[in-house]
Amino acid sequence: MKALHDLGVLELATAIAAKQTSSVEAAQHLLARAKQFASLGAYLAFNEEATLAQARAADARVAAGERTPLLGVPLAHKDIFVTKDFPTTAGSKMLAGYQSPFDATVVQRLAAQGAVSLGKLNCDEFAMGSGNDNSAFGPVQNPWDVTRVPGGSSGGSAAAVAARLMPAATGTDTGGSIRQPASFTGITGIKPTYGRCSRYGMVAFASSLDQAGPMARSAADCAALLTAMAGPDIDRDSTSLDHPAEDYSAAIGRPREGATAARPLKGLRIGLPAEFFGAGCAPDVLSAVRAALAEYEKLGATLVDISLPRTELSIPVYYIIAPAEASSNLSRFDGVKFGHRAAKYDDLLDMYKKSRSEAFGPEVQRRIMIGTYVLSHGYYDAYYLKAQQIRRLIAQDFQSAFERCDLIAGPVAPTVAWKIGEKSDDPMANYLADIYTLSTSLAGLPGMSVPAGFGVGGMPVGLQLVGNYFKEGELLHAAHAFQQATDWHSRSPSGFGS
Repeated sequence: MKALHDLGVLELATAIAAKQTSSVEAAQHLLARAKQFASLGAYLAFNEEATLAQARAADARVAAGERTPLLGVPLAHKDIFVTKDFPTTAGSKMLAGYQSPFDATVVQRLAAQGAVSLGKLNCDEFAMGSGNDNSAFGPVQNPWDVTRVPGGSSGGSAAAVAARLMPAATGTDTGGSIRQPASFTGITGIKPTYGRCSRYGMVAFASSLDQAGPMARSAADCAALLTAMAGPDIDRDSTSLDHPAEDYSAAIGRPREGATAARPLKGLRIGLPAEFFGAGCAPDVLSAVRAALAEYEKLGATLVDISLPRTELSIPVYYIIAPAEASSNLSRFDGVKFGHRAAKYDDLLDMYKKSRSEAFGPEVQRRIMIGTYVLSHGYYDAYYLKAQQIRRLIAQDFQSAFERCDLIAGPVAPTVAWKIGEKSDDPMANYLADIYTLSTSLAGLPGMSVPAGFGVGGMPVGLQLVGNYFKEGELLHAAHAFQQATDWHSRSPSGFGS
């Protein structure tokens, strides 16, 4: 058997079920690795007693003959999900030390399947950022090159999985925050259709965009996780879709009509947007993506040229809508009921000002100010309303494209991961890094990043796959077929694998 930290989700579950190891042994091993590689900055909180109690309970379920794809498997949660056994900070001083009295729905559902929580993972403050260097508790390092960012905002999740600190983690994607860090660290991550996973217990950034999803090493592992995470939660989340739960693992194994063993993707039409393959994308990224697409052709897929003409508008549209929703959602953090409160103040207004100024970081303050401005009297129609109108047109572009193809493919980001601090003084450069992921989020479509090779400096490059609404199974099937034919997803950064 491989070293415990080299086992994926399904491999580890199989080993635990076969009693080749135990959940307690796996949890102890991974907690020790977390301490060994603490300098990565991936973790924000542990509770070893709670973790081992969960692991012992999982082992008892195994001993009783129970079998689930996640039973006994240790994982960790992005610190944007509230948890009763671990503090929740959302990467912000505003919530330092906050302990939730309940678990988020996503956390509950994974626990019900026997998954064991190792702790909470670092993220950009309130999920606002593209490099995970906006966290109030320090940046996360990319295991492939510790001088570079792991991507954001789910950078702690991505780095932890890539460094073999755990087989999988939860993340959230508002404008690309699962897909981009997955691309930068060479792992697999999927953002499902908006509303597919409950937002109950997720600290809100932009309510019409935030969506939970799994991050793991393979599409097969992501399928098992998403099967547990997804499903209606309409009693607790008004944005949850009343769409029945699906078995994504079964979807991966279901052959396409007319497919063969050599050509498992026969008949699949993959659209290539002209806007994703222009001069704005670095040559090393384009080269890796083109090579991956050539592999898809070998597997039987057909490449189709399409257009998403409003791609460039997704940046101004997103950076009006998301800050507007953030300014509203973050108004609750005022120092009154919970969160940071200034030590000295003159009156209530002074307490608000000092508490928020002290506890919110520069990027959060910037987005609150932008959002407040675009929602203010005299500017709402000119900015926010217009952005919502264009958002609808962006969604229509995708529906027009899906008349000609089944999936859409392209790069996740225009470059590989940059150096930590390189873009800290240039917010616009950070925002431009999301050019290929924002439109998918604005349309509420499912999208994923699949490891596709390496670029400059030996840094990972991800291939982005986008599907129509509720087509997560088709996305995962296409990604799994690619991963069966290649080994990009199984490679680990030097010093972290066995």
